Amino acid sequence: MKPVLAFVASLFLAGPALAAADIQTVETPMGFTAWLVEEPSIPFTSLEIRFEGGTSLDAPGKRGATNLMVGLLEEGAGEYDARGFAEARDALAASFRYDSGPDTVSVSAKFLTENRDEAVALLRESLIDPRFGEDAVERVRAQVLSGIRSDLKDPDAIANAEFDRLVFGDHPYGSQPEGTVESVTALTRDDLVAAHRAALARDRVYIAAAGDISPEELSALIDRLLGDLPATGAPLPEDVDVATTAGTTVVPFDTPQSVALFGHKGLKRDDPDFFAAYVMNTILGGGGFEARLMTEVREKRGLTYGVYSYLLPMDHAELYLGRVASANDRIGEAISVIRDEWAKMASEGVTDAELAQAKTYLTGAYPLRFDGNGPIARILVGMQMDGLTPDYVTTRNDHIEAVTAEDIARVATRLLQPDALRFVVVGQPEGLEDAPG
Repeated sequence: MKPVLAFVASLFLAGPALAAADIQTVETPMGFTAWLVEEPSIPFTSLEIRFEGGTSLDAPGKRGATNLMVGLLEEGAGEYDARGFAEARDALAASFRYDSGPDTVSVSAKFLTENRDEAVALLRESLIDPRFGEDAVERVRAQVLSGIRSDLKDPDAIANAEFDRLVFGDHPYGSQPEGTVESVTALTRDDLVAAHRAALARDRVYIAAAGDISPEELSALIDRLLGDLPATGAPLPEDVDVATTAGTTVVPFDTPQSVALFGHKGLKRDDPDFFAAYVMNTILGGGGFEARLMTEVREKRGLTYGVYSYLLPMDHAELYLGRVASANDRIGEAISVIRDEWAKMASEGVTDAELAQAKTYLTGAYPLRFDGNGPIARILVGMQMDGLTPDYVTTRNDHIEAVTAEDIARVATRLLQPDALRFVVVGQPEGLEDAPG
């Protein structure tokens, strides 16, 4: 990996012109677009593919179909059963990973240059012609059901599910992407075939690659890999206007420590204030031990091992969320401190010292993300989905440096809503109950 790390270092040390030039835009004859960072010093390539829509495309009454379908993509395809597919992949020293989330189906692949064609042909089988064989379906279904049942006993999973239900209601975001025991048990092979047709289509795909491959080779690879997918998939869901009220929702659960998820409406990724909000959150709850919430809740009062907050701009809704866990007899105090810090940031903003420290942290950490072909490809495909341009890798830190204390004061007043900060608490919290405020 040393040549890759050296390449990454040179990309950032050589300045904006070189870094921007290293990201090539590849247009294929079939109309696909991909971003490429070509790096021939190591003979392998990382390929990242994202299909927009994800588990939110589940048909009514078929919750969990997309998640189960994605779990089956490497469990037999074309002429291979599950074991044959795994043996063929391992014989090529290739790596394939398939995942699903509320907004995307993701495919990650790594393969050697010497057997690239064979690896891509095998990957194509899994995307174009998955078998959904009965034995494989039942095996993966059992794994999914086990995970769902485990989540029913996990305070964090319970808190997330309840918060989603409260905020999103009947929208796909309002139910868990894995589905329920009942919905997953009822899924048929026809449901999986329909989910495959709905989610994996040419009209919603984003592609990036990094490694030992030329633009011409990548173009041919993509058309060969994805050209036989359906032209269009299922319609995307509607957007949600998030609305919460201040207060606490308690979900009783037998545990000595309560878990609290909290939040309200956030910002879109393309909002002009996003960078100011990002820096502000680093100071409030996203900067580890230096953040205000950690200082006030953990360091000064010893109420928790960890507390944090984060911006979550999804495709169809925006949230500003946080999490804390504390003993049942102390979670109320932790919540009170978080509310106070939320209101303090909204009214007072940040100090110059806090701003300088946050900028140093954020600008210094960014280049470290590009630590190999895989991370580079993942970052590039994420940039595409966020509507960014290739020069973002060189301008991102400039945006961070440009944020002023006045910007944060303005954004804090706009974004932070103490009168809409909702807490969902799972446990046996003392002195807390379902009540506003």
